[in-house]
Amino acid sequence: MPTAAKPRQVLAMFAAHADRVLPVATLVKELWGESPPPSFQTTLQTYIAHIRSHVRAALLQSDEHLHRSPKDVLVTRPGGYLLDTGGGSVDVREFERQTFAGYRAMDSGDHVVASRKLRSALGLWRGPALADINAGPILQLEIQRLEEARRCAIERRIEADLHLGRHQEVLSELTVLVRQHPENESLCQHFMIALYRSGRCGDALSAYQRLRNTLIRDLGIEPSAPLRDLHLAMLNGTSEIDIMGIRAARPGLARTG
Repeated sequence: MPTAAKPRQVLAMFAAHADRVLPVATLVKELWGESPPPSFQTTLQTYIAHIRSHVRAALLQSDEHLHRSPKDVLVTRPGGYLLDTGGGSVDVREFERQTFAGYRAMDSGDHVVASRKLRSALGLWRGPALADINAGPILQLEIQRLEEARRCAIERRIEADLHLGRHQEVLSELTVLVRQHPENESLCQHFMIALYRSGRCGDALSAYQRLRNTLIRDLGIEPSAPLRDLHLAMLNGTSEIDIMGIRAARPGLARTG
């Protein structure tokens, strides 16, 4: 892995667009925005050569060097470059594959498989997306996309766990998440249900009130009708809160209108 900031940024772009041609113009925009230096072509070629030297070192540590050269991995194409993974595994693709499998299991009502698949997908993460990269405009969008996909996967996995009666197991995780995302209705819903099922009705009602205050103050809206229904059911002392029968918005950020 390169240590210099710009080559690391270029390598991150290739990883985000693996097995697809990445146009030179896109790389230039990521690295320098709308004002590239006069020598950008030479500079970019220097970065490519630097990355290929690291690819060569990696190939020499395996039998791959017998079949592929650095130029076979980082391929020059008309107008751009392509990172050829040779059919190898890419963490982002594996995360998406397992996440989609978890979503399909959720839709079919198989919460055991959904929880397992989503937990496995989330286990591929090792901190924030591209945390050690000085991201430009294109990688910033990719970071936002990945973080949103991660957040949705977390919410659906927690939902699956609640279906399985694991309310006490998810409480500590939800305590942190609702603080990080104070306008997220779905997380608040899960938190309220976990608290209520753990015999903490007062804390569940307080969580609703905090969300309501935040939405009114910051967005000028009330919580969604399903979340208000959940709050009312708790006020009425409903003995069993059914996560499917009384639910808030689907996973994601709070409504904006």
